[in-house]
Amino acid sequence: MNPYIFGVILPLLVTLLVRNKNPRKQRGVPLQTGDEVGLTIRNSRFDSPVQSAWEGVATLAELFEEACKTHAERVLLGTRVVLAREVESGHDGRSFEKLHLGDYGWLSYATVFDVVSSFASGLAFLGHAREERAAIFADTRQEWFMALQGCFRRNVTVVTIYASLGEEALSYSLNETEVTTVICGRKELKTLVNISGQLDSVKRVICMDDDIPSDASSIAYNWTITSFAEVARLGKENPVEADLPLSADVAVIMYTSGSTGLPKGVMMTHGNVLATLSAVMTIIPDIGTKDIYLAYLPMAHILELAAESLMAAVGVPIGYGSPLTLTDTSNKIKKGTKGDASALGPTLMAAVPAILDRVRDGVFKKVNATGGLPKKLFYLAYARRLQAVNGSWLGAWGLEKALWDFLVFKKVRAILGGRIRFILSGGAPLSGDTQKFINICLGAPIGQGYGLTETCAGGTFSDVDDTSVGRVGPPLPCSFIKLIDWPEGGYLTNDSPMPRGEIVIGGPNVTLGYFKNEEKTNESYKVDERGMRWFYTGDIGRFHSDGCLEIIDRKKDIVKLQHGEYVSLGKVEAALIVSPFVDNIMVHADPFHSYCVALVVGSQFTLEEWASEQGISYINFSDLCAKEETVKEVHASLVKEGKKAHLEKFEIPAKIKLLSDPWTPESGLVTAALKLKREAIKKTFDEELSKLYAS
Repeated sequence: MNPYIFGVILPLLVTLLVRNKNPRKQRGVPLQTGDEVGLTIRNSRFDSPVQSAWEGVATLAELFEEACKTHAERVLLGTRVVLAREVESGHDGRSFEKLHLGDYGWLSYATVFDVVSSFASGLAFLGHAREERAAIFADTRQEWFMALQGCFRRNVTVVTIYASLGEEALSYSLNETEVTTVICGRKELKTLVNISGQLDSVKRVICMDDDIPSDASSIAYNWTITSFAEVARLGKENPVEADLPLSADVAVIMYTSGSTGLPKGVMMTHGNVLATLSAVMTIIPDIGTKDIYLAYLPMAHILELAAESLMAAVGVPIGYGSPLTLTDTSNKIKKGTKGDASALGPTLMAAVPAILDRVRDGVFKKVNATGGLPKKLFYLAYARRLQAVNGSWLGAWGLEKALWDFLVFKKVRAILGGRIRFILSGGAPLSGDTQKFINICLGAPIGQGYGLTETCAGGTFSDVDDTSVGRVGPPLPCSFIKLIDWPEGGYLTNDSPMPRGEIVIGGPNVTLGYFKNEEKTNESYKVDERGMRWFYTGDIGRFHSDGCLEIIDRKKDIVKLQHGEYVSLGKVEAALIVSPFVDNIMVHADPFHSYCVALVVGSQFTLEEWASEQGISYINFSDLCAKEETVKEVHASLVKEGKKAHLEKFEIPAKIKLLSDPWTPESGLVTAALKLKREAIKKTFDEELSKLYAS
């Protein structure tokens, strides 16, 4: 009885006593700013926005140099060697490349700083002037990071471009910014060569890989093509003094992935990005040299660029991976070999919700496929811990929690290396189900952030001790968050019980605007009488009583149906994507009809498992998705999830088209952060959408 008393009952009594004495923590507090009517909240711990957490440091170049001096002998950047490549054929006849990767090889801070300095000198030797812009067009890797820092040491503005960007958008981005030097990988070089005749200003290309295709120079005859290693060698032999930037200088022109139309280039100063890094450093508990960070998201996304910059600043080693090699069961990992997380054992990682959703779905699929006693134990443990996470003291605490962690969840934690202690989620809303899954199965707090490229990812960030779901936390210490009325949508700051309105973000992290797009800049940015810049996000939020923000809608996603009802497409999609049959979904509403429809990408594993249980025969997955009984089953699951989320009848899609092929950045149907590209999807599936309304 004694272990039970000390492991369960005693913690329960202590917690209840503490709970009764302590009022709810105030995380954000109101303040008066500017002349516009609205409700503004700041972080409760900081009276004014944080600009730099490092004394005497005002730029990213200074921050990196200071870190390299402080941590010279520590390791900084790690990459895995490809030991073997194999091609395997699936049951549907398609071929897949599988990689056997070795352990991580590491570069120290001192070595990286030497390469960065040499690369900066090499740029100058090649003839790249400081007033010219350089573009980085590649997947995330250590050369990406070193090229970025090398450009900063010459005060060269870097144009960041997603490796998955299509040729039209790529050509547009490079021409608009008049880039003279492109830094890319071997794969991206082929894309550049394809559009070489459309590029007006490019003079030189630096390939991160040594094996440059022999025909590249002959096709792109007006370029000089040099390897990254060769540029660093030339710079080492011909060193030049650093030409460091000022805080107000533009560090990056970051092109959005273009969820609607052509991408826009957001101009970020060194001071903008530094403000976000300084604020996030106050949020992650005890971040420092004992940590290891797993980098696999696109560094052309501000979330990853900011995360890696912060890790390097505080002495955290960065190990590189990719979404396709992340875990032992990832698509490109050879069976029986280790994925990046297993090989690295990270303690920190950033993630977009789509990645976390896949981890969650993968675990549940594996558990269901195992069956028997292990399945029963998992669901019992999950239910007991879920009760606790939901606030019930009748759930699993104390010794019972430790028992379930050892018997059940230890195996789940091994998926991401077994050492994760904090996950940063951003880029899109995280579902409550996935957030609870991470808390329970990985045993780690997950900080959900809200920000945009236009605010250098700065906006809000949930506190580590806040276990509530569906919220994105109080303002970051670098930001003020304001709600303003949007009468057309029915959202007002005097709404009860919570003020609601369009979210406006102010602070030193708010960027200069859009490159060569003054009209759009003036539409989305404003400067108040005190000189503070504000960005109008177009997102709709509401403030909770403790000063935390919740995202509830988006102005562009609201469609008025034939009989006057409003449908928030994003809200409906977030509610329905939790169906186990759904890999992705786009809800479509037509103002000339009284109902909405949906395009649904089916979850192959779940649907094939269901078909096997039902005794349904099919030729391939495409054939299964076309069957009437499959469509009915998936639609029924959407109706079920819609009702569970308390959606109105007109919000739940009346008809669906079930698709078999996944939506990927390469297909051009989702962004690199896996957000829907609505216009591209509507254009691609225009005939299918028309048939849904015609039938």
